Amino acid sequence: MCLLLWLTCSNISVVESMPIRASIFLFCLVWITMAQLLAQEEKEKTTALKDLLSRIDLDELMKKDEPPLNFPETLDEFEYAFNEHGQLRHIQTGEPFVFNYKEDLHRWNQKRYEALGEIITKYVYQLLENDCNLKKEILPVDATEDEPKSFIYVSEDALTNPEKIMVLIQGSGVVRAGQWARRLIINEDLDSGTQIPFINRAKEEGYGVIVLNPNENSLEVEKVLDPAKKASPDASDEPAEKRERKEERENKKKKDFYEKYRNPQKEREMEHIPIRENSTPEEHTLYVWDHFISKSLAKNVFIVAHSYGGLSFVNLMIQREAEVKNRVRAVAMTDSVHNVWHQEANKSIRDWLREHCYNWVSSPEPLDTLVDPMLNDCPRVSAGTEKHELTSWKSFHSIFKFFSDALKDHEDESFSSPVTTRSSHRIKNEDL
Repeated sequence: MCLLLWLTCSNISVVESMPIRASIFLFCLVWITMAQLLAQEEKEKTTALKDLLSRIDLDELMKKDEPPLNFPETLDEFEYAFNEHGQLRHIQTGEPFVFNYKEDLHRWNQKRYEALGEIITKYVYQLLENDCNLKKEILPVDATEDEPKSFIYVSEDALTNPEKIMVLIQGSGVVRAGQWARRLIINEDLDSGTQIPFINRAKEEGYGVIVLNPNENSLEVEKVLDPAKKASPDASDEPAEKRERKEERENKKKKDFYEKYRNPQKEREMEHIPIRENSTPEEHTLYVWDHFISKSLAKNVFIVAHSYGGLSFVNLMIQREAEVKNRVRAVAMTDSVHNVWHQEANKSIRDWLREHCYNWVSSPEPLDTLVDPMLNDCPRVSAGTEKHELTSWKSFHSIFKFFSDALKDHEDESFSSPVTTRSSHRIKNEDL
């Protein structure tokens, strides 16, 4: 700017320009001095902020904003219980579960919700064992005492029922054996959120039952840090400029973290030790097939697979195509996320799925209404709900009718002559 002013005045006569040039020079000198002072002041502020941040333990400051992450370990301690309708209600007020227990502390409320979810999981296990009379089978079947383990639940006749068994495969996420959706159990009721209605109805109709547990893939243990990694490198070995940039990044990270969450408490670092041959839902489904389902005496196998469970079943069929075709009579998927092309299922598998499988999908259409298929793999019908997690419960009665019709078709086919065309057990228009 000073140079521009200087050049602008270059055409003025020497006599006239000397006072002007002196004024411009003085102005430039003042401007430069002020800029230097402002820069120095900004640097001093930055240094002071760094010094302040280095002396404040933000972790400790944040903890004061948030209550400790210590939560009850039983429903009674939470002051909640399931009423006669299977709804979770507060013991004193009778109100449904309240997520925002502490206003503006979303993380703490989420941790509280997760703690309740773990209690719900154990509660459902008790129902499976005490009310449904299922027994726990440890996986792997030859597990040693010290290795990580998972388990499934089976009815007493699951392996000995000569006629039929029903296999239940849940979706992905935090849900464990016996659950379709934790959110439904907590906010709606046990009927919609658990597999218990399916188990009881199946037993009433003479099925043996096998309940998979595809999300119990690893043992969670506290991470043990390597002492060698705990020691920080000698700061004197780092160039001053590099060390300064590192400190600046760390201070900014702390500040941003604080602004975003206001109150994060440090949590234990955890690591996951995979369960042998059951480290993924796909592995788990294949393992249960090999060690339980395929060894059962039942001539007819029926499968209910929700969400990711549908993908796991398609993977099972790819791995054990001949066995599945020989034993499985029908598969009821509920909002399945499988993709026969992405999973590279061959044409014979795709043809079999079109004949023996139905996918009850989330849709605004009435229950059992045929829905235009996104992919031509198996028929898609409406579950009568637009909520993904409700599709299994809403299609409950339709699924059992589908299985009953499929079994009847198979029996009719077995008694018919070889030249007789087998009847289709697909849902017909008059059933809609």
